[in-house]
Amino acid sequence: MSAVRPGFCISPVCGGQQPSREATVPSAQSAPTIRVNTSVVLVPALVERPSGEIVYGLTQKDFILEDNGVQQDLHVDDDLDAQPVSLVVCIQRGRSAALEFDKYAKLGPLLDLFTAGGRGEAALVVFDSKPLFLEGFTRDTSILSDDLRRLRPGDGGAAILDAVGYSVDLLEHRPPDHRRILLLISESRDHGSKHSSAQDLVEHIGSSNTLVLGLTFSPTKAGLMDWGRGNAEGGASLNLLAPLLMAAAAVKKNAPRELAVMSGGEYASFTREKGFEDQVAELASHARNRYILSFHPSDPAPGLHRVVVKLTSDYGAHVVARNSYWVPSNTDSSHSMP
Repeated sequence: MSAVRPGFCISPVCGGQQPSREATVPSAQSAPTIRVNTSVVLVPALVERPSGEIVYGLTQKDFILEDNGVQQDLHVDDDLDAQPVSLVVCIQRGRSAALEFDKYAKLGPLLDLFTAGGRGEAALVVFDSKPLFLEGFTRDTSILSDDLRRLRPGDGGAAILDAVGYSVDLLEHRPPDHRRILLLISESRDHGSKHSSAQDLVEHIGSSNTLVLGLTFSPTKAGLMDWGRGNAEGGASLNLLAPLLMAAAAVKKNAPRELAVMSGGEYASFTREKGFEDQVAELASHARNRYILSFHPSDPAPGLHRVVVKLTSDYGAHVVARNSYWVPSNTDSSHSMP
């Protein structure tokens, strides 16, 4: 189940064309994206035991989903292998990233784990102070392997927010029946983004069906931020903005982690080559084994909504699921519910 988002096509991705080697971040004025409102929210959910074993075969009756503390009626779709995948690999090449190029060079063959050996498609975005659409969507991941082996160091920037915003825009122009996955490999903090703010990305990820998977080579130990269920004091406008501002602040501290958590994805750090390969393989396996929960919000009030997914029984497992989504106000035409 996917929401359709028609819009003006960013020139590098129209009709499966190959990207321009000098692709830059599209501004809101030069390449607007129009998203239509819809009443369905999609929540990817991974159910995993402490041993790492994935729990299969769960149905609607096995899940409880709350939207801002209110339990919702939900639908569960676990037939994920029937859907092709559109994957954007978004890799930092600026600042000290060149020290990780030997690990990047081993990434290519692992991408087949995401695309099911050619059933899906993958594209490559690299970034320093700006993103570069290096390789267009292709079923042949060996092309991306060649690009990664020939990758050159970038400048002194690491514009993570700009690169993620650009990559999500690319994915939103892929066929609506595709599952959309962003694999972000970078350091944890943004350096030099000019086109996308943390608040922009909180809204963008909150209105997108993109699953974000983050790997960093400069991990931090900051804890995940829990927004709770809101506070009635301070007026309606404060209630609307407070979760958004808190989420944006968390993104500034560690963009890969926070964006992954928002989307229902996963986050890890790596130091060794073998650890990097193992983590990519695990992320690919988990990406293909998520349940897709969907619901019609009983109260689609504008703002950032907190989502909690729980199991009805003790399976000795925990749920990794999307924890928020964004509902635009009536005057906001640039964002929508997924």
